[in-house]
Amino acid sequence: MKLPFFRRCGTPPETVLGGEDQAVVDAFRAMLAARKHPQPWMPGGAQDIAVRIGPFVERAHTRPGDDHGPDMIAVALVHPDTPHAAAYLHGRQLGYTNRGWLRCKTSEILGLWQPAYTMLTHAAASLPLPDNIGMDPAHYALYIEARRRDDNRDSFTLLRPGPYTQTRHAQQDYDRLSVALDGRETTLIPGHRVSARFGPFNVSDHQRFTDPYEADAAALLEAAIAGVNA
Repeated sequence: MKLPFFRRCGTPPETVLGGEDQAVVDAFRAMLAARKHPQPWMPGGAQDIAVRIGPFVERAHTRPGDDHGPDMIAVALVHPDTPHAAAYLHGRQLGYTNRGWLRCKTSEILGLWQPAYTMLTHAAASLPLPDNIGMDPAHYALYIEARRRDDNRDSFTLLRPGPYTQTRHAQQDYDRLSVALDGRETTLIPGHRVSARFGPFNVSDHQRFTDPYEADAAALLEAAIAGVNA
């Protein structure tokens, strides 16, 4: 007697994937593993990092000298396939190359960049980077201001050195200016107190700033004061 054929329930037939499909599956598994076990980032490292931009993950270069901050560092977003020429062209189309240096919260750093994160980028989805990515430009400036001492709110900005591309350069010039102003704050300009402060560099107002790398900050200050008192 011929016995009936029974198929075991709950076990689908094995599927053999083609080469391209298998590559996609392998890439997806690698991405899941990378998300689950990111390679830790440490301040001061020179390696590219993965940063969160909304629901996406992007590759970023860190800026030497501005990659030590515990809360904020400077980064530049790059196409995930950098440095290939095709990646540059694609990145230019999607807005990667016109961002410049940006202030990135260290809490948004997923870890060191891994190729497995590529499929999580805007570039992989052929989407341009949004206008607002939650990062401010990482350019700095100093503002030397003269404020009236008679409680009058009228004041003016005496000098705007900027932009600085690294905080340590801005700090060095701030220290020089502080020394130059020490004990002279109220005597340099009659009726005013002169002081220096940090601030963001306003790109749209760039013509009002003085390049801080062309001359010593203290010399720039003396020239500005001479111009006011002339």
